[in-house]
Amino acid sequence: MSRQIGDIPTRTFNPGDVIFKEGDDAKGEAFMLHIGKVEIKKLIAGEQRLLNTIGKGELLGELALFRNAPRSATAIATEAVTLMVIPANRLDHMVRSNPALAAALIKDLANRMLRAEDVARDAEKRAQEAEARAAAAEQRLRESAAEQPPAATRSRAFPPREPQTRRRARRVQHARRRPKAGREA
Repeated sequence: MSRQIGDIPTRTFNPGDVIFKEGDDAKGEAFMLHIGKVEIKKLIAGEQRLLNTIGKGELLGELALFRNAPRSATAIATEAVTLMVIPANRLDHMVRSNPALAAALIKDLANRMLRAEDVARDAEKRAQEAEARAAAAEQRLRESAAEQPPAATRSRAFPPREPQTRRRARRVQHARRRPKAGREA
């Protein structure tokens, strides 16, 4: 259902309604959540995974304002929802004529940027920890190789043949020694 809040068009959804699906055409529209809560889900490894739950004053589908691409996730109303529609072609006008919307957009985008920085920092820290663990494991391997006698090292590098292979080799050698039937030695 569509209405207006001032000069901003709105859409309403009931609990469980799909607002948009991953892969849908974004139609150059983003939304500001005015009332209710929305779950953002994404198909990962064949299963729908919950990415985020957003509430009043948060942006939804904001990538549509800055790029022409399909929706990157699915949005589902978890309770009665009213969304303010923000068309990309009217963004400039709406921000200039509605300071509260402009402030909300700036605040939301800044919070997302800060969260992205936190995620990047955490990922970098985990990568450094993994590199340190790998370097320590390599060092332990070098130390253990240096402590072992050369024969032990050689036997690991060239494992003995499997028993079946040895048996086959013996049969071939034995067959070469035996004269064939019908031939005289």
